[in-house]
Amino acid sequence: MAAASSSAFRERIEDVDVAGEMQGSFLEYAYSVIYSRALPDARDGLKPVQRRILYQMTEMGLRPDRGHVKSARVVGDVMGKLHPHGDTAIYDALVRLAQPFTQRVPLVDGHGNFGSLDDGPAAARYTEARLTAAALALTESLDEDVVDFVPNYDNSLQQPEVLPAAWPSLLVNGSSGIAVGMATNMAPHNLGEVVSAAQHLLDHPDASLDDLMRFVPGPDLPGGACIVGLDGIRQAYETGRGSFTTRATATIENITARRKGIVITELPFLVGPEKVIEKIKQGVQSKKLAGISQVTDLTDRKSGLKLVIEIKTGFAPEAVLEQLYRHTPLEESFHINNVAIVNNAPATLGLRDLLQVYLDHRISAVRRRSEFRLNKHRDRLHLVDGLLIAIVDIDEVIEIIRSSDDAEEARGRLKLVFDLSDAQAEYILELRLRRLTKFSRIELEAEADDLRRKIADLETMLADPALLRAQVSRELGAAADQFATPRRTVLIGDSAVVQQAATRRGKAAPVQLEAPDEPTIVLLSATGRILRVSLNEGDVFTQPKRRTKHDAIQASLEVTTRSDIGAVTNTGRVLRMTPVSLPASPAASVLMNAGVSARDYFGITEKNERIVGLVPLNVTSPLAMATKNGVVKRVNPVEWDSQHEVQAITLKPGDEVVGAARANDGDHLVFVSTDAQLLRFDAALVRPQGPAAAGMAGMRLQPDASLVQFSVVPAADIDDAVVVTVANPPADEALFGDTTGTAKTTELSEFPTKGRATGGVRAHRFVRGEEALGLAWAGKAPALANAKDGAIRKLPEGLARRDASGVRLEATIAQLGQLMGEPAAE
Repeated sequence: MAAASSSAFRERIEDVDVAGEMQGSFLEYAYSVIYSRALPDARDGLKPVQRRILYQMTEMGLRPDRGHVKSARVVGDVMGKLHPHGDTAIYDALVRLAQPFTQRVPLVDGHGNFGSLDDGPAAARYTEARLTAAALALTESLDEDVVDFVPNYDNSLQQPEVLPAAWPSLLVNGSSGIAVGMATNMAPHNLGEVVSAAQHLLDHPDASLDDLMRFVPGPDLPGGACIVGLDGIRQAYETGRGSFTTRATATIENITARRKGIVITELPFLVGPEKVIEKIKQGVQSKKLAGISQVTDLTDRKSGLKLVIEIKTGFAPEAVLEQLYRHTPLEESFHINNVAIVNNAPATLGLRDLLQVYLDHRISAVRRRSEFRLNKHRDRLHLVDGLLIAIVDIDEVIEIIRSSDDAEEARGRLKLVFDLSDAQAEYILELRLRRLTKFSRIELEAEADDLRRKIADLETMLADPALLRAQVSRELGAAADQFATPRRTVLIGDSAVVQQAATRRGKAAPVQLEAPDEPTIVLLSATGRILRVSLNEGDVFTQPKRRTKHDAIQASLEVTTRSDIGAVTNTGRVLRMTPVSLPASPAASVLMNAGVSARDYFGITEKNERIVGLVPLNVTSPLAMATKNGVVKRVNPVEWDSQHEVQAITLKPGDEVVGAARANDGDHLVFVSTDAQLLRFDAALVRPQGPAAAGMAGMRLQPDASLVQFSVVPAADIDDAVVVTVANPPADEALFGDTTGTAKTTELSEFPTKGRATGGVRAHRFVRGEEALGLAWAGKAPALANAKDGAIRKLPEGLARRDASGVRLEATIAQLGQLMGEPAAE
């Protein structure tokens, strides 16, 4: 007995070739990964797990007009009924379908934390989901035999082999996946553009790639940004493989009045702000990046993405941006590899092939749906015709039924008497008595006519391929009208830009980060705006042909971009700055209204403090200033070293500086008082003093007068200098300049030079009602006047005597200054 038992359970050992077994097992595994997990189907653009999620959510009734349900419930139903893999893979796929930065047209409407470009989503038990309207368009008509159904993993349920797909999801949303021995990486596109190309291909089956690219010029990424260079895109559209470069959308703005920054509002595809910030920090620490002082993430739900990269003073923002493109993810490459399943085999497809495969599938789906509806309408018409026959002789029908022993006999007698089919006879037997009214008969006749019309239309369409293609085109257009959005990604195809991007990947020449020390002109308008004029080689700073706001110049300095200059305020402070940080304008198109407020630029917070002049700090020329009480002072700024702020004069209580400028020996200091007295004398009469000094007497003033203007006229400009005076009607002193008065222009040479600390000579004769000068200005002609808002005001034409009265003004003048630039040569 023991021997028999041993014989029955004897081990059976077979020799197997290990290489063959490994090859077979690996091929089975590879086949499963390729066809069942990693690669999308070219017809509906979905991987199996994505297709199963959308189908199961449709079966669960998770429509856009209904409430969200827990994502865990969706994952559980998909895993239990359709997908033979883990819940993690299903939830990851569900999350991606809901992320607007991943999908160009999201297919799942997520409620809760579905992650960001830098962070993962919350667990499935914390999030909720439902389908979007665009997803319903992919699954519509599944109950009309539009696609084949196949068994699920345990043959207990049926699932669609492919979705009908009312719009080309693969091209629109793209796809990515890694299989065994192959991978796919497809870029998203604009739905409206793809549909237009598909419609064109339907109308012109022989359309070339160039024809299709007129409709689809390139990818349209969910996050926007820019695509640089189109050669790689055309190669991908032609062969299925190619690459392109994406750049962040960046603008250079004034972060503060004196500091510029790079503002990033769009990032390359699937690049998050935290990743960019981390790379910038690493680049600064490793000395790969220079000129960056701070990076601030101002991203929020209301305004969207916003990264602000502050640039250090003295560095060119454009050059820093080039370095950022080179060393950070602000510029990324996207490699296209259009691999998808076609006819149960992986294939690499170009743009035309992708569109054609989708259109063939969609035409098949519309044909099958039309055949299904045709058969359904025919069956219904057959029943309606039978019912109409019965209603005509309803008394006889009732008699036949009443006299029959059972339903089988009644069915047979109805078929025999009225020549009906089994279906018609059965339908009559199930007829409800309320359908025997006159109104019901009218409804049946109308329904029969409508069915015959629909049947005729369907038969006509199915018999004519052109009509079938036209129907597909109309439905595509309807989907585009409902779901398409404007293009987000900018395509840049300029050869110079493309070459620049290509060079960046190779051994590019070093970028000059710091702004060059080149000639420039710093301008301060009478309205308090400051700007610098870039002077490249050969530039001539000429008078603009068209006057604009704020063009009356209070001060101008010819310096270099990296030199030091000082702004003198009415409190006697001198604030140091470097022109390189000022907003720049080309010499040919100077617009002072493009400058910035000098108060904001220098960070002046006191309400009554203002800039009264500009002076160079790296020269030996003394600075001259005068106060409202007639005090004058010259001080040498070289002694101030590199101090950011210096008090250049000690003021008495109630006094303030009214003007300041560089003053060499031989230059003339011009004082104008409110009682219309003008004094001028050589600057050499004022010896330079130290910063702590309070100055010396400059002009002797009457008890009720004060200094209204102080100017320095260079020796070279004295012969061309003029004096402009504006007298106001009696008004509160605080309102000077707010009312119309009289004005005149006089040559400075008419005013004799006098000694320091003396009274002046009359510069304006007051007419009846005038008591004081509200404004005055002395400098090289021509002069210009502004209103309070900076608008240009007209001064009286011609020159007047020094003691003449003024001419009545047409409009209010609030500021006076020099006309910007020199007159252009005729």
